[in-house]
Formats: sequence, structure tokens, C-alpha cells
Amino acid sequence: MTKLTTSREIRLASRPKGIPTAASFALAETTLPPLQPQQVLVRNRFMSVDPYMRGRMNEGKSYVPPFEIGKPLEGGAIGEVVESRADGFKPGDVVVSRYGWREAFVAGPKELRAVDHSVQPLSVYLGALGMTGMTAWAGLTLVEVKAGDVIYISGAAGAVGNVAGQLAKLRGCRVIGSAGSAEKVRSLLDECGFDTAFNYKTGPILDQLNQAAPDGIDVYFDNVGGESLEAALSALRVHGRIIACGGISSYNDESPKPGPANLFNMTTKRLAMKGLIVGDWLGRQNEFEKEVGGWFRAGKLKNRETVVEGIDHAVDAFLGLFSGKNSGKMVVKLT
Repeated sequence: MTKLTTSREIRLASRPKGIPTAASFALAETTLPPLQPQQVLVRNRFMSVDPYMRGRMNEGKSYVPPFEIGKPLEGGAIGEVVESRADGFKPGDVVVSRYGWREAFVAGPKELRAVDHSVQPLSVYLGALGMTGMTAWAGLTLVEVKAGDVIYISGAAGAVGNVAGQLAKLRGCRVIGSAGSAEKVRSLLDECGFDTAFNYKTGPILDQLNQAAPDGIDVYFDNVGGESLEAALSALRVHGRIIACGGISSYNDESPKPGPANLFNMTTKRLAMKGLIVGDWLGRQNEFEKEVGGWFRAGKLKNRETVVEGIDHAVDAFLGLFSGKNSGKMVVKLT
């Protein structure tokens, strides 16, 4: 076997303004450093692209450090150990890391987490059994979603949304989703088991939500913000709950938009709105893996994904997130 000595990687070339373009990224080849004691050489098999990465391309403080210009981007990845000088890892082991956006890397054992390579496809560890699935599970747990709740999920055909909907169904909820095409709406109904779904592009969201839930909703899982949040604030019943997970509708805005015009519903309806960062939940990862992994192995939870081939198409995959090119989790197959 040819020794692995180089790797291609995607670097941030400039900070995008508004909607990113390919000009803000650069594909480069780098030489891998020699393996030192207590280090592992990994060849990535799949890498994740996620909407939150757009925020890390901006300058300034956030809940995660910004990407550095001229340096490789970071993100979830799953790969195979090629060589190891670290205790606990051997060639052939499959590991999850934060060293995405590159074909191979060298890291210490604390930066790797071994997973069961018999679970297929391996990309599920970036989707339903990865941070995506854990985000969905944590959101439902955060506001104590329970049997009998009526829950509305925006961005429901996306990575987090489709898992959140499936898990809510497994909890005994009535699940409503919105997505951006007739094909995605069909997949929510036919593949993910949603009770109702609608295309937010074909009419006012509030009108469609009221038709889907004439008696109101108990929970809103927000992946979008904007008009979807405003509609949910109108449709929520008294003491309803909002999971503030994402706001993809505004990630590329160059200046902030005004908040919902009906925000006072928070007061009149005594609503609860809780923000969600999945990193806060890592201490409960075993609990997540037991519950959600059990559903997946039992065939009751589907891992829906869109796979793009090759690191040279990773930027296209990322940009496609903001024009609805993905159905389920967007992953890039590297080898």
C-alpha cells in the first residue's frame, strides 16, 4: 500500500459577504507531518457540511471561534485509522473527529472517538447517530416534548428537522413539517411518517399552519426563523414551547432584520423559548446513543442523506445547503 503522506484540504480564502460563493474557499494540498508517539493518522471517509458553519466564516465572537483565513475549515468527519502510535487505536478502526474538510490528518487520541464500524452506512455517524441526530434529540428533551403534543418543525426535510420529526412521532406526537418543494413534502409524509406537511413556498406559512393545526400547536422546533417563527408565535397555544435551534433564513443577511412583529405573544400566551447548542449536551451522549441508536438498529429511525462525491465538490455541497439542494443530512464522500 502506498504510504499516505499528503492530503487535500479546503481553506477559507476570504470572509464572505452575504451569500457565500466559491471565491471564498481554496482547495490546497498539504504534506502530513510524521507520526509522533501518541498520535494517529486517519483517512477520512465522509465529512459533514452544516449551515452553522456559515457563522464561523464571519469575523467576531460567537458561541464557536471563527474560522481563520488561510487555514483549513473544521467540521464533523468519520474516517479510518491508517497508522497509530497511540494506545487504544489500531489500523482499521473507525473514528469520528472534528477534522473535516480534509482527506487525511494526524491527531491525538483525545480528539478521536471510536465507533462501531459494523453500523452502515458509516455516514450515519454524521447524521442520525451524530451531532445532527443529537441536536434533534436534545431539542425535544430540552422542552420535554411528550406524547399527545402537536409539534411544528420548520426546515423539516433538512438534517435536524427530519430526525426531530421521526423522534417526535416515536414519542407519540402529532407532527407537522414545512419544506421547500413538493418532493420534500412527499418524503416527509411517506418516508419520515409526518402526519402533515406543506410547502412553505406555495402560500403564506401561517395560513398553511392554521390549516394543518386549526386548534393550534404545543411545540415549535425552529430551524429557520423569520416568517416561520412569526407564524408559530401565532399558532402556539397558551404555555406553548419553542426550541430555538437555528435560523437559516437569516444566516446570509448582511444586516439584521427586525424581529417578529407578534413577539408580544410570548407574554400573552405565557410561552417558553429555549435556545439550543448541542455542545452543551455532550455529557449526555451515552443517553442519546442508547435511545436513538436503539431506534436506528430496530429500523424505526431512517437516516436520510444527500451524498456528494469528492473533496473538490465540498464547497458546492456547502453552498447547496442555502438553496435547498439537500434532502436530509448533506455529506461529502471522500474515499
